[in-house]
Amino acid sequence: MTSTALRSRAWKLLEMVTTPLLPSDYLDLVSPLRAGADLRGHIEAVHPETGDAATIVIRPGRGWRGHTAGQYVRIGVDVDGVRLWRAYSITSPTNRQDGRVTITVKAIPDGKVSNHLVRRATPGTLIQLDQATGDFVLPQAKPTKVLYLTAGSGITPVMGMLRDIEFDDVVMVHCAPQPQDVIFRNELHDLVADKKLRLTEVHTAIDGMLDIARLDELVPDWAERETWACGPAGLLDAAEEHWSEHGVQERLHTERFRPSIVVAGDGGAVTFSATGRTVDADGATPLLDIGEEAGVLMPSGCRMGICFGCITPLKAGAVRDLRTGEITEAEPGVLIQTCVSAAAGPCDIER
Repeated sequence: MTSTALRSRAWKLLEMVTTPLLPSDYLDLVSPLRAGADLRGHIEAVHPETGDAATIVIRPGRGWRGHTAGQYVRIGVDVDGVRLWRAYSITSPTNRQDGRVTITVKAIPDGKVSNHLVRRATPGTLIQLDQATGDFVLPQAKPTKVLYLTAGSGITPVMGMLRDIEFDDVVMVHCAPQPQDVIFRNELHDLVADKKLRLTEVHTAIDGMLDIARLDELVPDWAERETWACGPAGLLDAAEEHWSEHGVQERLHTERFRPSIVVAGDGGAVTFSATGRTVDADGATPLLDIGEEAGVLMPSGCRMGICFGCITPLKAGAVRDLRTGEITEAEPGVLIQTCVSAAAGPCDIER
C-alpha cells in the first residue's frame, strides 16, 4: 500500500472518531492560516491615517494568490456576533517583501464594518478573506501620461497603483473636505517633493465641490491622459459625461464603491423564509443590508451589483432595482441581487 493511501485511510479514521467535528476543524483552530484551509488572514496592525480612516495590515493565509494594483478584496469580519462581508481596495504594493497586504478603511456614518475596523479592530484578530478581484487596474502597456481623479476614500485603489508603478508623467486631482482629511497626505507630498507626482488638492469644505470643467485649468492636457477616477457617484457621473462630450471616453476608467440609486421602492415587510424572520424594510435600503441587520446569514460579493455573489431566490412579492428602478416580481426560479434590490412592498426571500 502506498504512503498516500495510508494517509488517506488514517484521515478517514480520524474523521470517524472526531465526528461531528472533522480533523480539519481542529487544524483550523491550531493553524487557521495553513494551506488548504478556508482563506483567512490575521490583522497584524492598525495604523491611523486621518481622524476617521485607518490602514489595516493583514497577514493572509497560504492560499492567498496575490493581487494586481487597483484590485479589491472581500473580507469577513465578526461584528457583535454577526459575520459581515465588505469589499476594500488593496493599498499595498504587489511586491511587498513581508507578504502582508493592507486595506485602508474610512469609517462612514452607521457603517458597522468600517467603524469596527477603524475604531475597534486589534492585532491578532482573525478575519475571512476572498481572493483579490476587480478590473480597475493599469494596462500591460505603460501609458505615457496618467491622470488620477479621486475624492475621499476613492484614493485607496489609486494609492495601490502609485505605490506599485512609477510613471514619467502622472497628475492627481484629489478632493477632500479639508487638508487634514486627505488620506495618505504626507506620502503624497513626499512624492511631489521627489518630482514623482503633480498634485492638486481641492478642499471642498473651503473651495466647494469640484466643477469638472475646472480640469481645463487644473490639468490643461487632461484629454490626452489615460485617466483612472474613483470617488462618489456625483464625481464619476460628471467625469463620464465630460469625457464623452469630448469624445475621449475610452481613456476614462472608473471604479464605483456603491451603485447609483435612481429611485426608491415602497418598502414593506421582508420575510427571510429559511430562518423564519420577518422585519420591516424601507424602499431605499438594499435587502442585503436588511438581512445582515436582522442577523440572517447573507451571501455577498462586491456589494455593487457586479459579481452576482449575492443572488437569492425571490419566493413572493416584489423588489425594486436601486440602479434602474425596475420592478421584479416573484415567480418560479426568479433570482435577485440583494445588494442592489430593495423591498417594493411585502416580499419573501429564501434566506
